[in-house]
Amino acid sequence: MFLEFLTGLCRYLLVVLSLLSIAGCTEAYRKDDDALDGRPAPREWRLSGEAHLAQLATEKVSYARDVQPILDSRCVVCHGCYDAPCQLKMEAFEGLERGGSKTTVYDSTRIHAIAPTRLFVDAENAQDWRSKGFFPVLNERRDSSEANLMGSLLYRMLQQKKEHPLPTSGVLPDTFDFTLDRPLSCPTIEEFDDFAAKHPEWGMPYGFPGLSERERNVLVAWLHQGAVAPPPAPVSPEAAAAVARWEAFLNGSSSKERLFARYVYEHVFIGNLHFRGLAPREFFRLVRSRTPPGEPIREIATTRPYDSPGPGTFYYRLRPVRQSIVDKIHMVYELDDARMRRYRELFLEPEYAVGELPGYAAADAANPFKTFVAIPPRSRYRFLLDDAYFFFSGFMKGPVCRGQVALNVIQDRFWVAFTDPDTDPVSNDARFLANQADRLRLPAEKENAPGIADIWYTYWALEEDYQAAKAGWLRIHGDRGGPGLEQLWDGDGGNRDALLTVFRHFDSASVERGLVGDTPLTAWVVDYPLLERIHYLLVAGFDVFGNVGHQLATRLYMDFMRMEAENNFLRFLPANMRQAERMSWYKGVGGEINNLVQNPLWDPDRETGIGYRTSDPKKEFFDRVRVHFGKAAGDPDPFVGCRAAECGGRAAIPSAQAALERKLRPLAFLRGGGIAFLPELSYVRIRAGSHAPDDGWIYSLVKNAALENVSMLFLEELRREPREDTLTVVRGVVGSYPNFFFDLDEAEVDEFVDAVLSLESPEGFAAKLAERFGVHRGNPGFWKISDWFNRRHLETNPVTAGWLDLSRYDNL
Repeated sequence: MFLEFLTGLCRYLLVVLSLLSIAGCTEAYRKDDDALDGRPAPREWRLSGEAHLAQLATEKVSYARDVQPILDSRCVVCHGCYDAPCQLKMEAFEGLERGGSKTTVYDSTRIHAIAPTRLFVDAENAQDWRSKGFFPVLNERRDSSEANLMGSLLYRMLQQKKEHPLPTSGVLPDTFDFTLDRPLSCPTIEEFDDFAAKHPEWGMPYGFPGLSERERNVLVAWLHQGAVAPPPAPVSPEAAAAVARWEAFLNGSSSKERLFARYVYEHVFIGNLHFRGLAPREFFRLVRSRTPPGEPIREIATTRPYDSPGPGTFYYRLRPVRQSIVDKIHMVYELDDARMRRYRELFLEPEYAVGELPGYAAADAANPFKTFVAIPPRSRYRFLLDDAYFFFSGFMKGPVCRGQVALNVIQDRFWVAFTDPDTDPVSNDARFLANQADRLRLPAEKENAPGIADIWYTYWALEEDYQAAKAGWLRIHGDRGGPGLEQLWDGDGGNRDALLTVFRHFDSASVERGLVGDTPLTAWVVDYPLLERIHYLLVAGFDVFGNVGHQLATRLYMDFMRMEAENNFLRFLPANMRQAERMSWYKGVGGEINNLVQNPLWDPDRETGIGYRTSDPKKEFFDRVRVHFGKAAGDPDPFVGCRAAECGGRAAIPSAQAALERKLRPLAFLRGGGIAFLPELSYVRIRAGSHAPDDGWIYSLVKNAALENVSMLFLEELRREPREDTLTVVRGVVGSYPNFFFDLDEAEVDEFVDAVLSLESPEGFAAKLAERFGVHRGNPGFWKISDWFNRRHLETNPVTAGWLDLSRYDNL
């Protein structure tokens, strides 16, 4: 044992000495003026398996073991997904190899669509990415240890931060721009000196503390060695066996099997597929490939999942996800034997005929009511309901949902319920839906060519015709006693996806299971045609690389979807209060115009079948829903959903946690006041005493900003009603984009709550909360606290958690 200890100690000292040696030489490397000589040319950075083992044996820095964990916690937290600054995605080595771009993915002024630039999909190697306009961030010139540093944008950015650290207290100066749509500086290595002279304080991580000496030395040593990476990790044997089983299942030869597989693919393509019970961090994507199961995957790169795959045979394959998981796009879809049996029950065992398989012309493929008309609508609806949380997450976390204008189509918080597939005469009637297929068309059928006139004169007219036909159908085939609780899907007694809460966090959104918070202003009741259309509008049919016309058409059409969902809910309220209730949602000039022009009440006089007993039918409706749904409703909200003696729900919690939640409860009943001065989404760490500084609990404070209406794209500040703002307190992590961290001891909870309750101004927020309990961007302990939230999130949710995104962190 002692000999092993000495051996390990010697290896550790060798690594440390190597890092110190490299760190000490970096200043000398800055004087290497010819590091940028020669024409850049992508290298082969990937090591063979044998070379990687040899590297590990020499105690060199390993990318997988040493580098990627640092990049995840310090870089990926901003450089991930489509909105990674300069398209520099750092979740995988392939992102570093690809480099950066001066083209912005999210561009609301783009006249013409641009070619997609999806990592792992739209190019196969660095040379291909160079031809698409991407520039290197690793050294691609003279191969020397000096040039590996000075020719690397990654190193130069880290060095710039070291030479120009942030102030360690207070807000950062105005030289930093943290707005979501700020102009980006994306310098190439040739442009870096000018960039650094103009913006010396903009080193990386941008607007956050620099890396620790140890972290920086590891990255510098890796760059100095040539920035090599190991071959991709193999799929585990257990997952490989599951992949083979599922690929065989999804590539059946009959027309019924092929249509079923296409339906599944067009709905789960956006998800990270996970085999239930296997390794918690091993995920796959469902893709179309030119190659059959058993051969290397050659993914067919199409903009939308229903675009034509081209001539020839293709296969549905499960492609390993070879990148770190970021929370903002991490939507988990579980696969197991029970799922396969469910697919057979829904799609393969029912008797229905599939004639000629549907094609891929946009006019038809963008309309699932035409493409999948052969599949019984009850099967399709049941498939969506089984994982309603997953599909709603796609609406709220997919590429479409980024930015204030994209998201001000929804209220800041609302509840969602679904019609029952067995009793709903609309969702379960194949003839009615087939007859309405043309009226259920979506603007994506015109790809990037829809215009504003199309939305107002074509699609709104179609929506009006459909709503009129639906109202007539319900009068004939609906429950003669009026809609009641039995017409809502109760999760079949145990599926907690039956009730959802949607939060809007100004320029991002999230979904939670159950009814979270107090009774909201609005609610949605969603049936099959609505659920399917929202998926094809916001997920399957949305092109993040599309032009302004496509993006605007998507946003405007979503107005129709929201109003339809709200009108479905109004049917369950007493007829004599529906008009007034809806007017409370659409106030002000924009709301009044909306109600007059495009938001009629359909079948307004048909009374509900619910006999209400109180003066607050909306609250009573959801109180009854909770009882009617039983286990599917989940535990009561610990802050507002139960009487004080019962709070905490059926799930046992530590007595210390129950005590502090009683102290937090007044925040959940706060209305107006200083809520307007709080960040959109705050994470609060409450430490469990000084004896356990690394232990504690997470709570999310969600600001629900009240608006007169959500009928307009712009001028949101003019529609604000801060006196109606509310605050929702939630256990654990809500959303993926924290705007601010608070850090306090359990003994300080009363003081914290009093500070929030007495808040009256932005200056008060700074003095009472930010300085006392807040974690500023420049706080030297920022990364330690950020790591704690991420670690706790992963420990609590080992399959569904991902790295939280800091790109919206406020400068407070």
